[in-house]
Amino acid sequence: MGTAADPGGRRLAATGVNRSAGATRRRAGHSHRTGFRLVCPGMDSPNFLAGRLLLALPGMFDPRFSRAVVALCIHDANGAFGINVGQHHDDITFRRVLEDAGIPPGDRPEVLDAPVHLGGPVEPQRGFVLHSPDWGGAGTVAVDPLCALSFSHDVLRAIAEGRGPSQWLFALGYAGWGEGQLEEELHHHGWHVAAGRSDILFEVPAAQRWTRTWQAEGIDPALLAHETGNA
Repeated sequence: MGTAADPGGRRLAATGVNRSAGATRRRAGHSHRTGFRLVCPGMDSPNFLAGRLLLALPGMFDPRFSRAVVALCIHDANGAFGINVGQHHDDITFRRVLEDAGIPPGDRPEVLDAPVHLGGPVEPQRGFVLHSPDWGGAGTVAVDPLCALSFSHDVLRAIAEGRGPSQWLFALGYAGWGEGQLEEELHHHGWHVAAGRSDILFEVPAAQRWTRTWQAEGIDPALLAHETGNA
């Protein structure tokens, strides 16, 4: 599997997760690892939230997720898996990912200069592509109604060669929750569950997604911050 090197010389995995990935419990002060399957039966259960956007509430107890917008890709009885799309790396572009994966990057600026999102604190060297459902490859996971998720070299090569999905973004790392942990955080008002809006995911810059998603929910985030910022 190809890798991409960050400016500090650390090697970053361009893409790929195992079909059984570790979800890391990320409560302040302790963590443990638990397993969940990437393709989960029962994901369409009304009790599960895959395909929605999680918005970090002001006063979020974990500072790593301040103003986070998490595309929730997997949620079942064993845990949850999502990609934060609210921030991106300042010093890594998609060109670097392609070059270090051994894939000719081509010459299209929209590909070469595409940002690399800070997907989450778990496995920050591992890459994921969220994209429109007009492309699919081995292992692509439907995240209805929001997007699709791919994590193979096939999607990187397709994007570089101009035959990939019409809309896409790339992230390193992910956010993982163990069994029942996301539900616990929702109970303690850490997150707001918003509708899965693909237009916000793919057409709004990362720095604006948090505010724009709140607005799409009919909520003024400035008022929300005033009311809950000290929570």
